Amino acid sequence: MTSFVEAARREKLAELAKRGVAAFAYRFDRTGTARAALEGFREGDATTHRLAGRLVALRPHGKSTFGHLADRSGKIQLYFKRDTLGDAVYELVGLLDLGDFVGVEGPLFRTKTGEVTLRVDHVTLLAKSLRPLPLGKEDASGVRHGELSDPELRARQRYADLAVHPEARELFRLRARVVSYIRTFLDARGYLEVETPVLQPLYGGATARPFKTHYDALDATFYLRIADELYLKRCIVGGLEQVYEIGHDFRNEGMSRFHNPEFTMAEWYQAYADYEVMLQLTEELVAGMVRELFGTATLERHGATLSFERPFARRDFSTLVRETAGVDLARATDTELRAALRRKEVAEADQLAGAKLVDEVFKNYVEPTLVQPTFVLDYPVALSPLAKLKRDDPTRVERWELFIQKREIANAFSELNDPEEQRRRFEQQARFRAAGDADAQLLDEDFLRALEYGMPPTGGVGMGIDRLVMILADQTNIRDVILFPMLRPE
Repeated sequence: MTSFVEAARREKLAELAKRGVAAFAYRFDRTGTARAALEGFREGDATTHRLAGRLVALRPHGKSTFGHLADRSGKIQLYFKRDTLGDAVYELVGLLDLGDFVGVEGPLFRTKTGEVTLRVDHVTLLAKSLRPLPLGKEDASGVRHGELSDPELRARQRYADLAVHPEARELFRLRARVVSYIRTFLDARGYLEVETPVLQPLYGGATARPFKTHYDALDATFYLRIADELYLKRCIVGGLEQVYEIGHDFRNEGMSRFHNPEFTMAEWYQAYADYEVMLQLTEELVAGMVRELFGTATLERHGATLSFERPFARRDFSTLVRETAGVDLARATDTELRAALRRKEVAEADQLAGAKLVDEVFKNYVEPTLVQPTFVLDYPVALSPLAKLKRDDPTRVERWELFIQKREIANAFSELNDPEEQRRRFEQQARFRAAGDADAQLLDEDFLRALEYGMPPTGGVGMGIDRLVMILADQTNIRDVILFPMLRPE
């Protein structure tokens, strides 16, 4: 149903058409942005500026109208005067609404209140807004009322959220700078950016359930990738010694403040390296990124003071479990692990076994303690089917995860390159799957064939972009750092 306000705007659209005014233009050539115009203003300067953007304020005063135009750089005040524009054009100003895109042309001057303002000599309607933006109103204290504030509605109508919240636009500019920094950092160190399949005949590289679809042309089932890992390792086999990819992965899992079924990962792999080389590289990347983006190594985020000074803390996986849960993983039985989970009131404790139990104990006891940037090293073999055994302990693997603010940000291995051992690990995963673990990895014969051609010692890292941006942007819900997150259909 069309509201009264929307009906009034459509009446104005009809009136514009009646007067021969195009409501949806093709082009407008700007001389710069609002901010550039304001910063370049000098008293007595008669330079003509051509600016374009949305009208976010209009205040008619008989023969004159003040307004504000907003573009990507900020806002600038406009002054429309009947004597300057002429009666016919000034009447068209009365047919404008908040949210309309306009192009304006004229010089700058300073008003009696001291605000630098553009005197509009020419105005061009660029796009008529037929639905009012939820701009709200600002009271004398600067507090806005009636604007778009519901978090779910902001995520569902991101276009409106971006249009009315400058801070939302800044957040996604920050996200773009994070991705750009990672790309520049890796490029400078000899890495090659590659693209691997999103639609795959067999999924792998992580323990997760996939989205699947039917490919009609081949009459076959395909899957959206859950990780980039196995294809990037194929590149290493082929002689591309340092590769990375920044792209979307998909996991058919529940949604939460920290999980979106479509998410962005950066993964990079380097021949002749191990997990220690990748730790140093990742630490350098993250610490350098924080200094580059914020000019400091210390950030106040999520109620905590985070230090990104190198070196980050390093902690042993088993030691952390023993310190926080009172469980010795070298001797603990499934019964003891379940008892630990019951103490944390984990509802599904009795349904878990083996590696799943260990993982849940770590998540419930250890992760809540990892606030400062911390590398957790040397995971149990059962949790890491794609990593090499630790050199002095065959019950564990050379794997680390980077945690910040109680959440995993990155994961890395000394990559398993022995095809026979990899087959045994895949077969173990198959047994887990047969026992009811739907997330266990599948046996990938083509990947094993690639390893049989020979893969050099390799270190690899996967970093979650969304969770990293959550921390850097001080956000508590993953959907607030994804432009168009998954939501239940309306």
